[in-house]
Amino acid sequence: MKIIQFSKKNILFILGLSIVLFMSFCAIFAPFLTSYQPDMLNLDNILAAPSAEHFFGTDALGRDIYTRLLYGARVSLWVGFVAVGISLVIGVVLGLIAGYLGGLADELIMRFVDVMLCFPSFFLILAVIAFLDPSLFNIMIVIGFTSWMGVARLVRAETLTLRERDFISAAKLAGASPARILFVHILPNTLAPVLVSATLGIAGAILVESSLSFLGLGVQPPSPSWGNMLLDGKDVLNIAPWLSFYPGLAILITVLGYNLLGESLRDMLDPRLKRK
Repeated sequence: MKIIQFSKKNILFILGLSIVLFMSFCAIFAPFLTSYQPDMLNLDNILAAPSAEHFFGTDALGRDIYTRLLYGARVSLWVGFVAVGISLVIGVVLGLIAGYLGGLADELIMRFVDVMLCFPSFFLILAVIAFLDPSLFNIMIVIGFTSWMGVARLVRAETLTLRERDFISAAKLAGASPARILFVHILPNTLAPVLVSATLGIAGAILVESSLSFLGLGVQPPSPSWGNMLLDGKDVLNIAPWLSFYPGLAILITVLGYNLLGESLRDMLDPRLKRK
């Protein structure tokens, strides 16, 4: 009976983790899962419908859609992990400093956070990208530097609570330095909500990268990206709907997987949010 209850309670976690692992597997082993190259042209077989030879059909240049989806997964997941990694480093450090030191440091950091939150994040990213070369590196950097505010506020709130605990007072009496208290005693106790935030942040970064690529400001052709694949398919949607359907489905499934994983992790790691 306990086993049945456990499986029902964590079914979203299992589903989300399965999707994430499957997409990661496809991205890592893309060269071994297809016999084509993502930029291989075949002008004698343009806009071919899905078949045994081309599982998801071909585009206007005869390139295999299935192959480009596999290599596009590499771009999306790479952007998600790197951008979230950058935002975590910035957000965690500033949140720890603001929550532990308080006073003027807290006021300055949190007012800067408030200013950053005044701007819609996507339009802020668009404004920055407009002045930079549209490349994968720039996209990761810009997304990372414009999405750390939520992490900073989350870590600050946890730090404000933890700094009043008895084990922190004991560490101070033992002569521990502020850096040791922050990174050895406080940081490990904030990792649970940070992990949830990071998981959800990857889904958001994938959506932002796909949107930028769809607008022509992201990954540039011929490099495959789910966003620029959607852009390629919009002009022939009425005669070759598979050009847009499969990239859109890949974005939907991947983002859904990370959201399910993040929500289930939040319920599992935070006892205050466990559903009865």
